[in-house]
Parts: sequence; structure tokens; C-alpha cells
Amino acid sequence: MEDDRAPPAKESSSSSACKDVPNLLSSFVDTFVDFSVSGGLFLLPQNDQNALPHHRNPGDDPLPSPPPLQTYYPPQDRLIAIGDLHGDLEKTKESLRLAKLIDPESGKWVGGSSTLVQIGDVFDRGGDELKILYYLEKLRREAARCGGTVITMHGNHEIMNVEGDFRFATHKGLDEFRGWADWYCIGNRMKSLCKGLEEPKDPFDGVPLGFENVKEEFVDGFRARVAALRPNGPISSRFLAKNLTVLVVGDSVFVHGGLLAAHVSYGLEKINAEVRDWVHGLKDRFAPEYCRGRNAVVWLRNFSHEFAEKCDCSALEHVLSTIPGAKKMIMGHTIQEFGINGVCEERAIRIDVGMSKGCINGLPEVLEINGNSGMRILTSNPLYEKKKYGSSVESERRPGPGFLPQEHGPKQVEVKA
Repeated sequence: MEDDRAPPAKESSSSSACKDVPNLLSSFVDTFVDFSVSGGLFLLPQNDQNALPHHRNPGDDPLPSPPPLQTYYPPQDRLIAIGDLHGDLEKTKESLRLAKLIDPESGKWVGGSSTLVQIGDVFDRGGDELKILYYLEKLRREAARCGGTVITMHGNHEIMNVEGDFRFATHKGLDEFRGWADWYCIGNRMKSLCKGLEEPKDPFDGVPLGFENVKEEFVDGFRARVAALRPNGPISSRFLAKNLTVLVVGDSVFVHGGLLAAHVSYGLEKINAEVRDWVHGLKDRFAPEYCRGRNAVVWLRNFSHEFAEKCDCSALEHVLSTIPGAKKMIMGHTIQEFGINGVCEERAIRIDVGMSKGCINGLPEVLEINGNSGMRILTSNPLYEKKKYGSSVESERRPGPGFLPQEHGPKQVEVKA
């Protein structure tokens, strides 16, 4: 007796496979666009718990906040902190090689279970801003597979760009975003040809056709930057919504500018959640007040002045006393001409060395923290020579503000806590 149920089963299987085609096409298009924009990186699509849908209709219910960002981490066996990058991919990779986090040839993560903290200011002054965002995301995924962690943070330039303040964007930076927009729109047109996919949202919806005081030759790049980075824009929601504004790892507090007691009393986890929601377009057009102005967490310079005597050590001591277990604050934002250094009895550690060619083209340096207390600086400056004192190794350094001993290259150097 023939089994007349077989053909329908086969047909059902084929039908089921066909239903997957639109989503497979969408994933292919997204990967194709990423590859084109990032300079040749493959980022396979993945579910992102921090992502919110871009397709919203009038009258839709308010979107719930995504899961909380992690503000507090226990001490890490090995943590590398890198300062401001400002659109310089070459210096970014040089810093990561210096810390032995990436393979010198392939650029892949080789840092094992290490933790990387990038303290903000990927944007402005350089032309590789998107490429750095993509590269850090690639490393985030690779590190996670090895038990490592990549943490990215907001600087004042991230906040400015989401607000639409592009005063420090370069011509090359505008071109990079214009290229992104071209590929992104090509991807949308490809998706729109496939039945079964929701009509893609135009990233330029609501973006003005022109801007006062913007030359005609830069309008396309300016519009692309607005479309990508405005709250809930494709780039801001995908990459910047993962950024922390404040981070505590063991006894170290990380923040781009600095913290005041009022910020701590407001709530560090609350700050992270509110800024993340603002990036997702769930708040007002402008960033929360504590991200704006000279006393903002991403703008403060009270503890990073080039002259140590002008740093407010008493205020720093008070702030740290309000964060359980905190012993030091690690900051970027203010270029340290003499390299990474510490003031206020090494309780204020300043790690922005102006490495970007758009800043002072400084030699890359990174801060390494082992556990809670072991700190050292890795530098690419060949002027620093190793010296031995008994069983420990320290290095010479030019006079300047308070400092931590350094070592040229990736060699091991013991540093007093």
C-alpha cells in the first residue's frame, strides 16, 4: 500500500525552508554592508539584548528598557585601560599590540581572559571612527569566546555626536559616514526587493536636506552623520548603546572626565541606564544634565590638570570615600603630554596620551592593572630605559606630574601599588 502522506511531508519541508529565505537574505545583506563599511571585517548577525527595534509606528506602546548594563565588576586578573582614540585605527591597534591583546599579524584577540576598558572618545579628530567601532565590536565577540571582556565607554565626543554636535569632525570622518550611508541604503534597497521582509526604515527620515553654515560639499557627510548617530540611529543604537558612562572594577573607578560627589549620590547604575536609554531614543533629544557642562562626568577636569598642584585632591578623596572599596579614579579626556601619570598620591590616574594623529600624535601607552593593586604602564616610547633596583625593575621617566614607572614594549615591569 502506497503512503500518500510522503509528498505532503516533503512539500511541507520545502515550504518551511522557503520561509527562512527572507531572514537569511536580510542577514546576508547586513553582513555584506558591515564588510563594506568596516574595511573588510566579518561580523555575523547576532541577537543583541541591548538592541531595540528601529521600526516604530505612531501610537505604539512605549518600549521597555533593555536589560541593565553591568556597572560593577570584581577585580580582574589582568585589565588593560586605553585612553582616547579619536579616529586613529592605526594607533588603536598599536596600543592593543603593546598590551599583547591582539595578534600582530591577524589583529585577532589573543588576550585570553584579559579585560579591556576603552575609556571613550573614539569619535572626532580622525577619519577611522566607524572602523574603530566595528573593530572593537569584533574584539568584544572574540574576547567573549575566550573568557575575556571588552568594555567600551562614553567620552564627551560620543555624547556630542549623538546630540548632533560635529564641531570636531574631520573631512575624512564625514566621508566615512557618507560611505556608510551609501552602503546602508544599498542594503535597504536589496531588502525591499524581498517579499516577506518588513519595509526597511529610511535612515534619513526627518534629517534636514541642508544645514546652516555647512558648506554644500560637506552636506551629504553631515546628513549621514546625523542619520547614523542621532538617538536610536543605526550606528548609535547598535554600538554606542553598549557603552558605559561610569565603571567600577575592583577598587578602580573608570570615567572619561571625572566624578563629583553629586554624581555618586545620584547613582552610578542610574547614570548608565539613563544614558543608554537616551542613546536608544527613549529620552529627550539632548543628553542628561550630568553629561553636559564643565562639571559633567564626561567633561570634568578637576583631577586631570597638567599641574598636579591644581588637581582637587581633597574632592577626589571625598568622592572615592562615597564608593565602597574605591581607591583610585582612572580618567581620559585631558591629554597628558608626558604620558600616563598619577597624582593625588596615585589616586587619580590619567591615561589620555593624545595618541591620535588628530591630537598630538603621541606615542601609544596603556595602563595595566593586575588584581586590585598591581599597576604598570606599557609604552612604545623608546626613550624610557629599564633599570633594576634589587629584585624589582623600574624605568626612567622625564620629570612631570606624579607618575607611575614605565617599561618600553611589552616587557614585564613591577610597580609599587
